[in-house]
Amino acid sequence: MERLLDRAAPQPLARGVWRGSRTASRWLHYTLPGAWAALAFACLSFTPSLLPRSGPFQGLVSGISAVIGYGLGVLGAWLWREFANRPARVASLRAWRGFFMVGSVALVAALAMGWHWQAGIRERMGMPHPGRAGYLFAPFVAALLFFLLVAAGRGLRALYRRLDARLARHIGPRAARATSGLVVAALTVLFASGVLWDGLISLADRTLAVQDKTTAEGVHPPRSALRSGGPGSRVGWETLGREGRNFVGRGPSVEELSALTGTTAKEPIRVYAGYASAPDAEARAELAVEDLERAGGFQREYLLVVTTTGSGWVVPESVDAFEYLTGGDSAIVSMQYSHLWSWLSVLVDQQRAREAGRALFDAVYERWSRLPEGQRPKLLVFGESLGSYGGETAFSGERDLANRTDGALFVGPPNFNTLYREFTDQRDAGSPEVEPIYRDGRIVRFSRRPGEEIPPASAPWGDSRVLYLLHPSDPITWWSPGLLLRRPDWLREPRGDDVSSAMVWLPFVTFWQVTADLPLGMEVPQGYGHVYTGEHVDGWLALLRPEGWTNEKTARLREHLRPEP
Repeated sequence: MERLLDRAAPQPLARGVWRGSRTASRWLHYTLPGAWAALAFACLSFTPSLLPRSGPFQGLVSGISAVIGYGLGVLGAWLWREFANRPARVASLRAWRGFFMVGSVALVAALAMGWHWQAGIRERMGMPHPGRAGYLFAPFVAALLFFLLVAAGRGLRALYRRLDARLARHIGPRAARATSGLVVAALTVLFASGVLWDGLISLADRTLAVQDKTTAEGVHPPRSALRSGGPGSRVGWETLGREGRNFVGRGPSVEELSALTGTTAKEPIRVYAGYASAPDAEARAELAVEDLERAGGFQREYLLVVTTTGSGWVVPESVDAFEYLTGGDSAIVSMQYSHLWSWLSVLVDQQRAREAGRALFDAVYERWSRLPEGQRPKLLVFGESLGSYGGETAFSGERDLANRTDGALFVGPPNFNTLYREFTDQRDAGSPEVEPIYRDGRIVRFSRRPGEEIPPASAPWGDSRVLYLLHPSDPITWWSPGLLLRRPDWLREPRGDDVSSAMVWLPFVTFWQVTADLPLGMEVPQGYGHVYTGEHVDGWLALLRPEGWTNEKTARLREHLRPEP
């Protein structure tokens, strides 16, 4: 047994590298192949991605990258020794000195180039640069995180060896090693997915569920019967959630609508069902349609079905623009299906978004289709981010969208959207992925800047129009597991003007870089990343084509809806 434990103990380092007790060396020992791979991955993490990063955040990305590289380096060295039938060798002091010399130069160069690339990305997006001092925090954060995560891995190895030694007393050594490895692997997976990941999701959900009980300053229960939570509404004000109360408690007044459009406006109808309004998606959808019918939403000229983002957020600039362009002769209906932030919902709330989008549109369409043809409002659909995924799920393709709606606006679609991927993958030859053309743009079109001509400008566009708005620098749109092993078209073809020309595809590295961009999508100015505030006016103009609308009104509306800095 002692020989078995001695054989499992880590190899000592070369004299002069580190000294200390046997226990200390076990935790401070690093293999040279793993160190080289960690260095390579850490340096590559400074290469440009889609969005700019602060120094501490870059350190977080670099530290995790180095740990991944170290693990792959150790694994690769072990596999090579196994196939070559060679024992492990202790790296010489000279080899370690060479590593530290090369590593120091490489890290300084990567840090300098990384700062240069970050400055270029910020310049493209009109963002101020925080300066070199803040970026110098990156290597310190990376080193601390690297040591902590490797130590955690060593703890798992120690657990494996202890379990192996105990099991070897009762079963054969091979069976003990296999059983110990399986147990530790299973515990690691269960802890990572069941404790860390699920714990994060559960904590975020509980925290945001508590926030759902609060009301933003200046938002009060509506006095109008045309709003959910108001007089006669079948949806209680207290069940709407924070975002639902924001939606029905805000929006342009009749006076504001008339002042901007120069015409007599109507008071818009806004209907919403919160997560607490009914027990499931189907019940919430039915409740929302009942309240929509009560408020007279099916007697308006325009009816808009909105699938929210994860937290129940209805993009205010989009629905406000819709009401201005329709002169208030509109009804908007939506409902909540989650509490989570948008970027986190993209990863974990796809099923609930699909159920909510399909349930709400089907419930509205069932009631709408029973009306006489001449008395039906124009039916439109809107979804942003994960809301676009939910909004798509009610339809089977472009013809279904055209046959059952008068238009759809989908903004910032995630890469896994079924119809978005179908339209993009089957795009016309010669059109780029960042702005594809699908079947000559007869129904579905894509735009980065809808205020300009939407390609193909020379081809006819039908009465029922579907428009996708996307930014080349939006990580929500481009994040995909396919980035692990395949260079995407959006990096092979001419890229968008907000994506650094220095960004290249590298196996696994690009996937991890774009993954790290996900929580930064809303931390950039409008027109970049996942911030689409300025494009909704032009998107709705392309779909609604209101009579008598002028460029002057468009400019005034854009300025009016511009969020305060």
